[in-house]
Amino acid sequence: MDCDRSFRIDERQLQRRFRSLQRAVHPDRFGQRPPKEQYYSEQHSSLINKAYQTLLNPLSRGLYLLELSGVEPVQETDCDADSAFLMEIMEINEKLAEPKNEDNLEEIETLIKVKQEELTREVAAAFERGDLQEAKKLLAKMKYFANLEDKLKAKK
Repeated sequence: MDCDRSFRIDERQLQRRFRSLQRAVHPDRFGQRPPKEQYYSEQHSSLINKAYQTLLNPLSRGLYLLELSGVEPVQETDCDADSAFLMEIMEINEKLAEPKNEDNLEEIETLIKVKQEELTREVAAAFERGDLQEAKKLLAKMKYFANLEDKLKAKK
């Protein structure tokens, strides 16, 4: 995708590169070509989509950078499970378990968004310092919030 190996990315540049690559290999352009070329087009288009989605999302981008650096995959137990953090997660889960209330859901959505933005900044700083273990711990926390976001979307 022609990006630096950095947590911080230029999303517009990434999007331009994605569109450029897709224009070149999209299966629609290969409809009249031999089956083998159609197959390669589909495969490359799929890989480009996956790369784009991976790099666009801060959590998956961070996990990918750790993988490239040879760091073991993130487990939710990697965040050192401080009690204040776990209590915060439990409280949000309890709020999500309550009967559907639009105001409550909006409040939770805002809280999750703020926390994810904060963690994204902290992860970026950790990567810039070269502190991969700290980045790994922060990405584990991001996973908790991503799970909460999924639960919130399912509830809506």
